[in-house]
Amino acid sequence: MKVVIEADGGSRGNPGPAGYGAVVLTADRSTVLAESKGAIGRATNNVAEYRGLIAGLDDAVKMGATEATVLMDSKLVVEQMSGRWKVKHPDLVELHAQAQALASQFRRITYSWVPRERNAHADRLANEAMDAADRANRRGDNSASSVVPVGPIGSAGASDPVGSIGTTGTVGTAGSVGSVGESVKAPPSEGTSSPGWTGARGTPTRLLLLRHGQTELSAQRRYSGRGDPALNEVGWRQAGLAARYLAQRGGIATVISSPLQRACDTATTAARALGVDLTVDEDFIETDFGAWEGLTFAEAAARDPELHRRWLQDTSATPPGGESFDSVHQRVRRARDRVITRYPGETVLVVSHVTPIKMLLRMALDAGPGILYRLHLDLASLSIAEFYPDGASSVRLVNQTGYL
Repeated sequence: MKVVIEADGGSRGNPGPAGYGAVVLTADRSTVLAESKGAIGRATNNVAEYRGLIAGLDDAVKMGATEATVLMDSKLVVEQMSGRWKVKHPDLVELHAQAQALASQFRRITYSWVPRERNAHADRLANEAMDAADRANRRGDNSASSVVPVGPIGSAGASDPVGSIGTTGTVGTAGSVGSVGESVKAPPSEGTSSPGWTGARGTPTRLLLLRHGQTELSAQRRYSGRGDPALNEVGWRQAGLAARYLAQRGGIATVISSPLQRACDTATTAARALGVDLTVDEDFIETDFGAWEGLTFAEAAARDPELHRRWLQDTSATPPGGESFDSVHQRVRRARDRVITRYPGETVLVVSHVTPIKMLLRMALDAGPGILYRLHLDLASLSIAEFYPDGASSVRLVNQTGYL
């Protein structure tokens, strides 16, 4: 897939309140595929320009682009990325390396300087981000107030809009901050004692959330919802590695799976390694993408440009003949409640898909729907959410893939 990337960045003061913007478009520039903007606190123009480029490249990589034309009004960044100018300033060395690492994932990429008026879309986004940085600066808040890329949260197999592929990390809430690679055994019984500063009481039901392994549709970064592709060779290897990792740690009472084959095969591999029962829960099935099933991100955007654009920001929007994310949230909540009721205080492995897992993490974080667009989950990744009998909850781990 060929795309055009427009990127920009700026600083009011150089250095001063800074922000960046980036937009990814189809090759004919008729359709916007993704947008990113972010306030980055106090920085120079050149740092902000590189941050915009990195955001645009990252968005394009995640939607499966193989060729890119990058347009920027920064002569310095264009010349450095083209290899004609050396990178000398220490603030830019690492940013240049990040951009080059992303650029290396394209079969072909070119950089061109354009006047600002031909970079208006990215310039507008960057100015919006600088406005946010300026407001934060006046409040005395030096933290970056970033606006994450627009992107799909349920394009099964496609990389999600936020996060680094293959990273391992933790997110803590309700007083529970996990460590990378922590044991997944059930927490010890604590009666009515508090597990930490939150005051949550009782022993939580711990849900280990494993995304299924790779299929041919996911390898091609196509929407894969209710279609039922099997695991490919890579997917079977991922399932085996995940199963071995979980079996080494033990403490899992049962395995519950989505009914789709790619999840069931991943779950069966884990259940055999663990020596526990496997059950299927229909409510853990992936989103129904309707007419977008089997399409790439770009193809779906071209087919239904207005609806696709709204769907990327509105969880009530429904793909043609498909299912809204609000509907997914309702059924996944039902499934979660059943698991908590049936397995109080135990550790349960749930093998599902990117959207249902994100819904469970959202519930554990007690977050609004916007969090769905800010989570990244790799294939065969592991996340951990806990739900306490008093209603409290925590997220201990997100997107662990170190065992693969």
